[in-house]
Amino acid sequence: MFLRLSNFLLNHSKFFAFLLGGIAVQTLPPFYHWYLLFICFTSLLWFLHKAQTKKQSFAIGYWFGFSYFAFGLSWVNNALLVNPSETGWVIPISFLASGAFFGIFIGIPCLLTKIYKSLTAQYLAFAAWIVIFEWIRSWFLTGFPWNLLGSSLAFDITLLQSASVWGTYGLSLCIILIASAPVFWIIRPSILNAIISLSTISLFIAGLYGFGLFRINQLHNEKNSDITIRLVQPSIPQFIKWSPDLKQQHFQKYIDLSKTKSLKDIQMVIWGETASPYALDLEKEAMKQIISAIPEKGYLTTGTVRYEDDYYGNWKPLNSAFTINHNGIIEDFYDKSHLVPFGEYIPLRHLIPTQIRPIANTITDFKAGTGAKNISVPNIPPFGILICYEIIFPHQIINPKDKPSWLINLTNDGWYGISSGPYQHLVSTQLRAIEEGITIARSANSGISALINRYGKILQHLDLNQEAFLDISLPQELEIPTIYNYMGNYLPLGLCLLSLFLAFLINKKKF
Repeated sequence: MFLRLSNFLLNHSKFFAFLLGGIAVQTLPPFYHWYLLFICFTSLLWFLHKAQTKKQSFAIGYWFGFSYFAFGLSWVNNALLVNPSETGWVIPISFLASGAFFGIFIGIPCLLTKIYKSLTAQYLAFAAWIVIFEWIRSWFLTGFPWNLLGSSLAFDITLLQSASVWGTYGLSLCIILIASAPVFWIIRPSILNAIISLSTISLFIAGLYGFGLFRINQLHNEKNSDITIRLVQPSIPQFIKWSPDLKQQHFQKYIDLSKTKSLKDIQMVIWGETASPYALDLEKEAMKQIISAIPEKGYLTTGTVRYEDDYYGNWKPLNSAFTINHNGIIEDFYDKSHLVPFGEYIPLRHLIPTQIRPIANTITDFKAGTGAKNISVPNIPPFGILICYEIIFPHQIINPKDKPSWLINLTNDGWYGISSGPYQHLVSTQLRAIEEGITIARSANSGISALINRYGKILQHLDLNQEAFLDISLPQELEIPTIYNYMGNYLPLGLCLLSLFLAFLINKKKF
């Protein structure tokens, strides 16, 4: 009976791999069905071990990855529904393209796993190669490290704390080693292999949880500082956000929300990405209006579009953030440096087929900024600014040689509606806070706005699509040194290489 079932599964391995990839999406935020990790990764490794050829191994991994990324990134398609008459028809193409391209980042690791013959060697190599390709995905073609497996532990920040040592990639390595451990018992059922599987799972979970409890107990006795910030979330629907007839109304909404309650005890008001529909450095009337939303002895940090002359008479837009004092003087600014492909610029625009040119021409090519910088203003600890998805890149959010005291993340998740996207974006922010040991204030147009402390705890937040403001004091201790802040990805990648070295050493053994 078992042999028949095994043969049936192997004869339809690509179909079941596709099914497993879709199921694995349910382990990510905001779903957190963590128990499915065992089914998905133990089954995937079982299929790889039983595969007859490397080509078959690649196909199994590819179809797992196709489904994982096609469904896992499907929230992106909500952006195409903002103007459905113009871009709605692209949704099937976007869905298939996500799976087709990113599926390679699971397919190749699975092919490389099959080089090893020993089950133990495959187990070690399987985890290492998948994590290495997670890292490659973070920089290849400008990078897109979304849905890293480590984020599936975010249902309990205690389990995330080791990211302060080895980052999210280290968490991903642990997850795969935990979730695929039952393969030893399934392929060779015995009491010894059951003990090996259970011991591996127990040791990793105990280690993650034990370290997490220790770190949180060391940091949790926090006091508030005398600096209070106001996060403003107007929840303006994306399909009307840029309407020319409504831009003054939307601008006024930000201003009115900012001063609904007295600004007397507020040191910093924070608006979201491109909150101002006006170029504040050029449009003086808009700057005059905004002054009423700025504390008398404080500042406003807001997203806006800035323009620069390229010395040839062409003005290029930049997705920027200004910090402005009560006199309407721009104290400093930051320009987004990590732009969104197909959102803020079109790669190889001139090579795009004519049929898609209408969509390409609706996207302006923004100019990229020069990278991370600190902003220093009187009476406020030095801070850095990140705009939108810049926060998703591990070890790329600050200058490690000049670490700010805290970070501001301005974003607009209104593009993605009620979907998993905004929740996953928030979890990325929590992970960066833990990795770098730094407090992050997140202001989003439609949510989720929040203040996150240096060990990733959300101190307070505004819900998705909630129209409100949030006053909250910054913690007295804003940042703390971490091993990951010092070493970056050298440690998790070093552990992956160690795992591959061990796999090489034991590859000739039977087990």
